[in-house]
Amino acid sequence: MENSLHLGKTTIIIPARYASTRLEGKPLLKAKGKTIIEWVYEKSSQSKLANEVIVATDDSRIADAVKAFGGKVCMTSVNHKCGSDRLVEVLNKNKDIEIAVNVQGDEPMIKPESIDSAIKVLKDDTNVDISTIIREITDEEEIFNPNVVKVVKDNENFAMYFSRSPIPYERNKNQAKTFAHIGLYVYRRSALLKMSKLNQTDLEKAESLEQLRALQNGIKIKTVIATYKPIGIDTKEDFEEFLKMIEKT
Repeated sequence: MENSLHLGKTTIIIPARYASTRLEGKPLLKAKGKTIIEWVYEKSSQSKLANEVIVATDDSRIADAVKAFGGKVCMTSVNHKCGSDRLVEVLNKNKDIEIAVNVQGDEPMIKPESIDSAIKVLKDDTNVDISTIIREITDEEEIFNPNVVKVVKDNENFAMYFSRSPIPYERNKNQAKTFAHIGLYVYRRSALLKMSKLNQTDLEKAESLEQLRALQNGIKIKTVIATYKPIGIDTKEDFEEFLKMIEKT
């Protein structure tokens, strides 16, 4: 990890909660002797541009598991409605964090290179407040799947809109690429704190996509294209698929 010359630290924060409607306790599921949260922590720790990794949780079982493998934990409120709220609490407790990276706690194969590519955007350009990762998709099942969030971007790679619907709508076929959003965010401290104080917008409520609150309030999000498909563990079937995959490695 980088020894930053900046005044503030770059910190990867992994929000993790035990309760999940589709797969309870998924951060503590074990694969090859390691919990899912340990898999994510290890991948995040391979970042070259971050100074530290912190798991933000409200559950003592997850906290104990992280401490057992030598990880760093910040206990947070049980009342948070989303992962970014948990990030804000970590920022409030750690005034020296200047750049916060939100890594999903259910993506055990997140690529450190992709994390760094998104961090680099903010380090290279002080005018960028938020960055995220996207990937090109061509499979129609993904394009029409509302659980796969799509994004359209401008010529400078700033997101124009995120949607669960297929965007762009192809009245004329094969004229534009379709991109899916990978749920990793890099925030400048000031932008995340500002966003947390804003009310939910109508578009955010309609699509159930928090990033639309930023866009609707004029906070730009720069996108970085990745070349891999993330493995998110939301269901028992996802976990079984992950087990099969790592058995081959």
